[in-house]
Amino acid sequence: MKLTLPPALAGFSPAALANLSERDRRLLLAAAVGAVLILIFGPIVPLDRSVTRERARLLGKRNDLAWVQNAAMQLRDAPQPPAASGESLLVIIDRSARESGLAAALAGSEPGAAGSLSIRLEKANFEKLVTWLARLSQQNGVLVDSATIDQAGAPGIVNAAIVLHAG
Repeated sequence: MKLTLPPALAGFSPAALANLSERDRRLLLAAAVGAVLILIFGPIVPLDRSVTRERARLLGKRNDLAWVQNAAMQLRDAPQPPAASGESLLVIIDRSARESGLAAALAGSEPGAAGSLSIRLEKANFEKLVTWLARLSQQNGVLVDSATIDQAGAPGIVNAAIVLHAG
C-alpha cells in the first residue's frame, strides 16, 4: 500500500526542500524546532508549576499536622483542673491564705457576681502573694479575673485588690 500525501503537504518532499534557498531552509528548520519545543514544553511548564504549587501546599499541610499533633500531646500531658471539692470559694481562699502565710495580710473579702470573690490584702509579701495565686490556680482551679497591686512601703511589700473566680 502506497502512502500519498495530501496536496497541501505534497510540496514538503525532500526534493522540494533541496530546491529551497539556504536562508529558507534555516528558517524552516528554526520553525520546526520551535514547533517541537512548543509541543514538548507547552504541557510540561504548567505541569511543573502545578507540581511545585502542590508540593508547597503539602509541606504546609504537614507543618499544620505536626503543630496539631504537638498541641494534642501538650493538652494530653497538661494537668487537668481539679474536680470541685464542694468547698466554697471563700473557704478555699481563707484556708490557702493561711497555708501560704498570708492570713495576716488578708484584710477583707466581698462576694461578687457569678461566683466571684473580691479580696483585699494589705502589707503582703509579693513573692508569697504570687506563689499563693499560682497554687490556687494549679491546685484548686481558682482563676484571677483582675488584680491591682501597689507598693506598700518597704520593697517586696504590697497592697492588692484581686477578683477571683472558681474555674
